[in-house]
Amino acid sequence: MGSPLELPPSQRYLSTRGGSDGFSFEDVVLKGLASDGGLFIPEGIPPLPSDWIASWRDLSFPDLAFKVLSLYISPEEIPSSDLQAIIQRSYSTFRVTAVTPLITLDEGSNLHLLELFHGPTFAFKDVALQFLGNLFEYFLLRRNRGRAEEGDRHQLTVIGATSGDTGSAAIYGLRGKKDVNVFILHPKGKISPIQEAQMTSVLDPNVHNLAVHGTFDDCQEIVKTLFADPVINKTQNLAAVNSINWARILAQMTYYFHAYFSLLRLPSFGPDSQVRFVVPTGNFGDILAGYFAKRMGLPIEKLVVATNENDILDRFWKSGSYKKKAEHGQKAQGGLAEDGVKAHAEGVKETLSPAMDILVSSNFERLLWFLAYEEYVPEDQEESITKKAAGEAVKGWLEDLKGHGGFRVKPSILESAKRDFESERVSDRETIDTIKQVFTMTSAGHGSNAQPQISGQTALDGYVLDPHSAIGVAASRRSIARNPPPENHHVSLATAHPAKFANAVDLALKGQSGYEFENILPEQFVELENKEKRVREVEKGLKWEDIRNIIMEELEKEGSSNKSNGEAM
Repeated sequence: MGSPLELPPSQRYLSTRGGSDGFSFEDVVLKGLASDGGLFIPEGIPPLPSDWIASWRDLSFPDLAFKVLSLYISPEEIPSSDLQAIIQRSYSTFRVTAVTPLITLDEGSNLHLLELFHGPTFAFKDVALQFLGNLFEYFLLRRNRGRAEEGDRHQLTVIGATSGDTGSAAIYGLRGKKDVNVFILHPKGKISPIQEAQMTSVLDPNVHNLAVHGTFDDCQEIVKTLFADPVINKTQNLAAVNSINWARILAQMTYYFHAYFSLLRLPSFGPDSQVRFVVPTGNFGDILAGYFAKRMGLPIEKLVVATNENDILDRFWKSGSYKKKAEHGQKAQGGLAEDGVKAHAEGVKETLSPAMDILVSSNFERLLWFLAYEEYVPEDQEESITKKAAGEAVKGWLEDLKGHGGFRVKPSILESAKRDFESERVSDRETIDTIKQVFTMTSAGHGSNAQPQISGQTALDGYVLDPHSAIGVAASRRSIARNPPPENHHVSLATAHPAKFANAVDLALKGQSGYEFENILPEQFVELENKEKRVREVEKGLKWEDIRNIIMEELEKEGSSNKSNGEAM
């Protein structure tokens, strides 16, 4: 194993593919994607202060976020008072003071839920995208200070792909912000009606929704291609909101620390207790934040990857093979035989957990870099040479993925990956069963020792999981069977409010005593689908160049509109 990464005096960032380094935090936030197609990672992972438990354990979520983020963002880049203000503004939009409260689902098995759905769009991505939206605004205001209203102002064209929740969280974080236009691509008909309505009912002129015929992976590939396209980059400053943007990962680290401190306050969590975090995983960003927290020194015993039937990550941890082509029948680990049937020629299956219907997990590339660094780096090489070697290894793997549909890593690399991670695959049938079982277990009169009234859900007895969170709970139960209480605690991440996925929830609970969907429907969702909407459907068969032309056309309209408005004032 190579020597641990050393933290440079002022944090800088490099590309996972070895083509560029030395970038500032502002650079990586505004660029999103490196020019060689790689993702940005820090050149060093900062260790926690020696007194971090004593000095951080009683902090509020915003104050804790400031402590964590300050280890990556120097005051020379963002003065401490400005960073504190950005953080406070970002989390003032959440409906609960704790921001990401931890609740106990089952005391007997030490199973806890980390509720991440208390932001403006009722999904975990608000934690990062409220922060990212305010970062964009801060950097633009600073760059445009003293510049005229017309002409040479620095402007951003934000482009993102969504499998459901990223789009609305990005739009709510960027709507109405000066000098920003946001374009969100979503797969037409493959996100929930509530998710679609949350995005398309936002009528701010700087927000543009594009419905693409295809899958999330198609949308994500278009976005990556646009970031590498010299034509659009010649005239536009592109920025990313997907979790390819490093700021997304950084912001999400905080709730792992926040959850740990919540555990420390529980009588059942003693000096010898261990914690496993179980994360419903699609694009690998949420769990990657936990990996960085673990590398910094947060005592996480294991991170458990929980996938749906689109199980490329589970197959990697089971075999060391990362291949687009889905396995079939009993080869599909952990699920039912019929789960191997493909819904699309490229291998993506539509499931009840659409935000995880992803074939290629973009953020996995960041983990691959660290695995390559540890495997291929001799102890006596210069650090700059070893980092470049890791980048070359990642580049080779990804070329095989693109050209041959996948790659296989050496057994020693797989063992390194298993040191920090385990994986589980959960079928649609198991997802439905878990929603039903948890509701029954937490309902009054069933002898449950769980909390009967859960934060964020009222007017019913039982706890209602959304399908993504149910995948986390199902995977947690398997892990608990292998790692039982009392020493072991499991924190399963609850990533979305159940009302966003009415179809799956009704499928599981319709007819159950005490269940009425209207009782869990937030007032913000009432009549949402009947609101005026603005979305542009991209014709079937159009290529990425056509999408680029649509974006340029919309920007030209927006520019003309702004100019007309300026002249009329």
